[in-house]
Amino acid sequence: MSGIMGIYYLDDCLVDHEDLGLMVEVLAHRGPDGGNIWVDESIGFGHRMLWTTPESLLENLPLSNQAGNLVMTSDARIDNRDELISYLDFNNCPPEKITDSQLILAAYEKWGEKCPEHLIGDFAFAVWDKPKQSLFCARDHMGVKPFYYYYQAGRMFAFGSEIKAILCLREVPRRLDEVKVGDYLVSIFQDKSKTFYQDIFRLPPASSMTLSAKGMQIRSYWSLDPCRELRLNSDEEYATLLHNIFAEAVRCRLRSAFPIGSHISGGLDSSSITCMAQKLLVQEGSRRPLHTFSKIFDAVPECDERFFIKTVMDRDNLIPHYVAGDRLGPLSDLNKIFQYQDEAISAPTHFFSWELNEATQREGVRIILDGFDGDNTLSHGESYFTELMRKGQWSTLVEEVNEIQKLSGATPANILRYYCQAYLEDLACHGQWIDFFKATHQLWKCFNISRRSLFLHHGFKPLLPQFVRRYWRALRGYNQPQQDDEWIVNRRFIRRIGIKKRIQSNLSKQPLTERENHCQNITSGILTQGLEILDQYAATFSLEARHPFMDKRLIEFCLSLPPEQKFHQGWSRYVMRRAMENILPEQIQWRYGKSDLSPSFTYGLLKHDRRLLDEVMQNHLERIANYVDTDALRKIHEEFMFVESVQQLNTSIDIWLWKVAMFSLWLHHAQIK
Repeated sequence: MSGIMGIYYLDDCLVDHEDLGLMVEVLAHRGPDGGNIWVDESIGFGHRMLWTTPESLLENLPLSNQAGNLVMTSDARIDNRDELISYLDFNNCPPEKITDSQLILAAYEKWGEKCPEHLIGDFAFAVWDKPKQSLFCARDHMGVKPFYYYYQAGRMFAFGSEIKAILCLREVPRRLDEVKVGDYLVSIFQDKSKTFYQDIFRLPPASSMTLSAKGMQIRSYWSLDPCRELRLNSDEEYATLLHNIFAEAVRCRLRSAFPIGSHISGGLDSSSITCMAQKLLVQEGSRRPLHTFSKIFDAVPECDERFFIKTVMDRDNLIPHYVAGDRLGPLSDLNKIFQYQDEAISAPTHFFSWELNEATQREGVRIILDGFDGDNTLSHGESYFTELMRKGQWSTLVEEVNEIQKLSGATPANILRYYCQAYLEDLACHGQWIDFFKATHQLWKCFNISRRSLFLHHGFKPLLPQFVRRYWRALRGYNQPQQDDEWIVNRRFIRRIGIKKRIQSNLSKQPLTERENHCQNITSGILTQGLEILDQYAATFSLEARHPFMDKRLIEFCLSLPPEQKFHQGWSRYVMRRAMENILPEQIQWRYGKSDLSPSFTYGLLKHDRRLLDEVMQNHLERIANYVDTDALRKIHEEFMFVESVQQLNTSIDIWLWKVAMFSLWLHHAQIK
């Protein structure tokens, strides 16, 4: 974890050292181990240093090559060091003396703009190529490291690890991007480049950028192949190979000159990382303990995972730390959080990471392992059922439904409603009635589910206009709003920025196979936003968050697995459970489901944030009236005011109220035009 920033004047204006100094100073939290500036007339770089790896103790950034014609600044951890060192000429320099930034710069010298294709790890960097008079920038494959930029064609370009660095510059205006506001309110997360600020953008993951007086060019240097399928001879071979790849993903992220920690929730993903890290540290003979940090919920016991967490804590070399997950609410401490977070927060459980990282810093830990988005990397295999239906493999479908029923106790009708509803509705919406009736006939035949009910709920109802569905719900006595976000938005705003068209254009095509669905989930824009929030929350406390499930090699492998390795005999993530044999405690390895944290969100809103929420809803909605339907919000807030317990809320009105309050409070803090 470090902080990078830079200015490039395309009209040959000179970079002011003071401007770069402000950018370096505002990101001091990202690098308490020092800051440097490099300026050469119209181009300038800055850097904030956070020492993490042994090699980082030797780094001095910004960095020039020996000839002095290339200069770079970077926030990077490179994992394929041995491979790169063997390709690149370091004159027999000991590997422990070669820094990751030197590897990146040497890679640029050898491969030019194709260098990111040869890098594995988490990185964001910029290289000034003096002979070409061009600036080259790149971001890692999954977007673990952030890269924000502002660009005025023919005039200036500025970049930084955080938006606040760019906003230090007097040339950069603070103007609200209303399209981003619309996306936020209706939960569109597919865009990977926009921010809440006009003309300030994110470089998308797996992308590079070349900038010169001639203009800017952004290109993608890597993408997943949804057609590649790996075929091995047995379940054991798949599990063994996954075990080895996962172990390498964790091992790479243990490289540290400082104490290491791991977030563990008691679920499959974070427990797998913690147990694998503990095993690898013991195998290498390291005396380094692994600190673990976990949320506990005394006030909301249905969210508490202590039983599962403690099954891991029985191992040697672990130092557990527990954090009260019910001490704050989702609107708590926002004045402090907004000093670091530059945009309205889209993750309702953001405050969990804040508290865990605060505890991590207190223990002197600089590296934190996190199980972020293991669900999507491994895939729950939910589209396997759709694939079986499309292929007419009804006997296999029946077997899987029966196995789920044994494990969960759910009825076949509820199981199929969860796994097959989207497929049936997609057939109806596209007029594929022959396939629709064939499928409903088979579902009736195999599970005795009424064909009439299937047609009404999954064939006829999805075709009705929304106002008809709302009227029908009202006639049947359902007065609560339907579970979508569009209704909270101001009608004029919807028309002005074309929200309906954006919703339609961002709807994912119904996947034909489990692998297509898996690929859609891995490449979703919400994953990018999640990583950026986690990066910011780690940087606030001068930590580096490392995510083994974001390892490029692991993601490519998991995507290539046959669907029956992802879902088998009623178990989702089947191959991962087998791969963790003798690593995970059995209580976690074969755990069915996990705790729902939403009650803790609602509890925090009711217990800790109620007064602030009431204040916003009653007195501060006018500042966002151009964007939200204030009458609708006040109506549901009146209902919320009478709620006394988590169990009394039976809709997502708490999420809607939180989202609007979050936006209003951020807009006030940001003083944005």
